[in-house]
Amino acid sequence: MTGTSVHLAVYDTFADWEPGFATAQLTQHGRTVRTVGLTTSPVTTMGGVRVQPDLSLDALDPAGSELLILTGAALWDTGDTLAPFARTARAFLEAGVPVAAICGATAGLAREGLLDNRRHTSAVSFYLAATGYAGGAHYVEADAVTDAGGASRGALVTAGPTEPVAFAREIFALLGVFEPKKLDAWYRLFHDSDAGAYEELNG
Repeated sequence: MTGTSVHLAVYDTFADWEPGFATAQLTQHGRTVRTVGLTTSPVTTMGGVRVQPDLSLDALDPAGSELLILTGAALWDTGDTLAPFARTARAFLEAGVPVAAICGATAGLAREGLLDNRRHTSAVSFYLAATGYAGGAHYVEADAVTDAGGASRGALVTAGPTEPVAFAREIFALLGVFEPKKLDAWYRLFHDSDAGAYEELNG
C-alpha cells in the first residue's frame, strides 16, 4: 500500500449510511477519504443527499490508494450501470490493494467472479446465488468477513446490509486503525451500546 487515501465509490442510490462508521474513524486517524464516481457529475444517495465526486473512476489508480469501499445501491440489482466499479475492484485486488464491499456491492463482485475463490458474506447466501456465481462453497454466515488474499492479491472485506459497524471493524483491523483491545472496545461501544467500552477506547 503506497497511499494514505481511502476511496469511497459513490453513485446514484448508494446506501449512504453503510460506510459512515468506517469513514468517520478513518478521517480521524490520518486517512483522506476521497469520493469516486463514474464521472465527476453529482450523484444522489438513497437518503437524498447530493454528492460531488472528487474524481472519476477512470482517474483512479490503485497505486495511490489504501482501500476501495463499495456500498450497496439499488443500481447493483437493476442492470450493469455499476459494473465498472466491480471491474475496478478486480484491478485493485490484482494490484494487492484491499477492497471492502457491503450489501448490494457484494453481488456486483459476485457477478465479476471476485467471490468465486474467496471467503465472503452478504445479506443471505441465496441473494448471491441468484447472480449465478461459482463461490457458494466459500460463503460464510457472519456479520462481516475478511479474506486476507495473499502475496499476489489484495484482501477483501464483505458484509451484509445490516452490519455497517462490523464492516467498519473489519476495515479498521485490516488497516491497523486501532490496536486490538481498542478495536474490541470500539465495536462494543457502537455495536452493543456498551457504555463501559467508552473509557477503554479513550483511556
